[in-house]
Amino acid sequence: MSLPTRRRPPPRPSGSTASERLKEAAIIEFSDRGFHATTTRDIAARAGLSPAGVYVHFPSKEDLLYAITLDGHLAALEMLQEAATDAPSPVEALRTTVGTFAQWHAERFQDARVVQYEFPHLGHEHREHILGIRKQINAVVSDILTLGVAEGLFDVDDIPATTLAILSMAVDVCRWYDSEIKRSPESIGNDYGELAVRLVSARG
Repeated sequence: MSLPTRRRPPPRPSGSTASERLKEAAIIEFSDRGFHATTTRDIAARAGLSPAGVYVHFPSKEDLLYAITLDGHLAALEMLQEAATDAPSPVEALRTTVGTFAQWHAERFQDARVVQYEFPHLGHEHREHILGIRKQINAVVSDILTLGVAEGLFDVDDIPATTLAILSMAVDVCRWYDSEIKRSPESIGNDYGELAVRLVSARG
């Protein structure tokens, strides 16, 4: 089944300003090297700026990682909330939210690798803020499952564990996906949305 109501993930912003170019450069470097192995000199060189230019826009490398991670988590939360709100039923809500989430992790796999796997390197205050947003993302799917169970559409014994499993499945796309893979992000979104529904659907 296709996903006619699924929202397309938002496009990656173009680097029209120095701060945006720095974020785009840092995404590539962090994704390829990891946070600790990347230097501000690496980021500045890719962005076409001097090393000192990084600190004009971001006080530290950690602040740059926080800006990228915050952008990604807020974008994910917004698109999942919109997909859930627009869906006519819990089944469609689960299909569209998971499908959109998986597609985003393929289309923006470099961004997603940084957002999902580098955020533990944030300082305590920044990490706690991101963890709060992650709880809101989990709540979108958890609420869908809760409603589906109440309506007899889903058979789920442990909603928190199932929520984690479903979201982890979509997040893992960014780990193995790259531009050489022949499957399109759209087809991945379709397949993952359908898989999520099959995993929890009540058996007649």
